[in-house]
Amino acid sequence: MTETVDTIALLKELEPVVESNLNRHLATAKEWFPHEYVPWSQGTDFDGVLGGQAWEPGQSKLSDVARTSLIVNLLTEDNLPSYHHEIATLYGRDGAWGTWVHRWTAEEGRHGTAIRDYLLTTRAVDPVALERARMTHMEGGFTADHPDLLGSLSYVSFQELATRVSHRNTGRVSGDPICDQLLAKVAADENLHMLFYRNLLSAAFELAPNAAMDAVRRVVKDFQMPGHTIENFGRKSVQIAVAGIYDLRIHHDEVVQPVLRQLRVMERDNLGPDGEQAREDLAEFVAGLDKAATRFEEKREASRARAAARAA
Repeated sequence: MTETVDTIALLKELEPVVESNLNRHLATAKEWFPHEYVPWSQGTDFDGVLGGQAWEPGQSKLSDVARTSLIVNLLTEDNLPSYHHEIATLYGRDGAWGTWVHRWTAEEGRHGTAIRDYLLTTRAVDPVALERARMTHMEGGFTADHPDLLGSLSYVSFQELATRVSHRNTGRVSGDPICDQLLAKVAADENLHMLFYRNLLSAAFELAPNAAMDAVRRVVKDFQMPGHTIENFGRKSVQIAVAGIYDLRIHHDEVVQPVLRQLRVMERDNLGPDGEQAREDLAEFVAGLDKAATRFEEKREASRARAAARAA
């Protein structure tokens, strides 16, 4: 892109938008308490220092794929210190930007607490394996694929929505009404975060339309979930996709397209040649994503049909 963006100037120009959306968020967000969504009465001591009962797979009431998805979601939330470092370094710690960064971090912090308490209390996971996975994942840290301001705002606009969908669908397939209620609360937080970032990105389109378009193009084409560095993430994500918790069709229909529509990406008439080129490239990629999603659905249905035939 030939258009350059002065990050400091753009941060200052967006500050009033941050403030107004922060006020909207604080007025809209509902206070909730993780401990209310954990069935503590089901809990018992584990083996070890307290001499309780050792964990074994039969104690879990969750299906394998629900457990896998919950662990992926939890490990993703666990990396919050790295996420906070990334956005605090980029957005700053002063003014409305700083207030938002700390508020966002505080709200995100309860997600990992709630999910871990639920999983351990219900003995849904091996506590030793879970802790080792947390250590391994967090030791790897997190580095943003798009460290520039517009790239960051674009990424979180899509990522927060993707995370919301993943949490919500995980709750629905869990088979446990308590888990479903808990993840619905987490998903509600993620949705408000998405709205905040998407509104900022929309304002950025008015200030630097060509650069914003290129940022959206880059993010959509290179999108990865924040937990992609989790050990064996590829295998786990295939399980999650096959189960219909988060797959290419969901990503296209429920994440990419809604954000693009709300940003009026395909309707904007204030773009220069570079912006138009970025939009054309984006449109071509999204069309290919749609086709790939259809192919995945067809293969999954064929596989399910074969499995049903064998079972019969």
